[in-house]
Amino acid sequence: MKTLLILRHAKSDWSNSQLSDHDRPLNHRGKYDAPRMGAWLKQQNMVPQLIISSTAERALTTAEMVALAADFAGELRTERKFYLAGPPTYVEILNELPESYERVMVVGHNPGMEELVSLLTDKAPPMTTANVAVVELPIETWSELTIFANGRLRHHWRPKELPT
Repeated sequence: MKTLLILRHAKSDWSNSQLSDHDRPLNHRGKYDAPRMGAWLKQQNMVPQLIISSTAERALTTAEMVALAADFAGELRTERKFYLAGPPTYVEILNELPESYERVMVVGHNPGMEELVSLLTDKAPPMTTANVAVVELPIETWSELTIFANGRLRHHWRPKELPT
């Protein structure tokens, strides 16, 4: 069994209309929520072995802040294809992972995050900013993963519902 943590980037800043969508940073709330989610993952013993993030500024900053707060000791990779990707792109990248990774996190954007959770679990929790869905997958190797994996939504955590 493999575990996939699906993290939507934290809240982004729309104040600078000169920035491209790809280059938008996190806003104040995003900078608050991302480390809280990382600390929560550590507390729940759900720190991944590998994090793969979209290259968008808001996603990568979220991934870095979560990793730091979770005392993440693994590799943080970036994947340009994750920028505004749909579920098949996530599955394609995950299929290439070695089986030694038991718990992996992907960091990206909606609507792809919600669609990925829905297809993998047949559940549709709203993946608002900085939400993490923990999906248990009935596979032994990442190469077995398909978008219809019949996974189980183990947890869906939202920053505003975390204890303070």
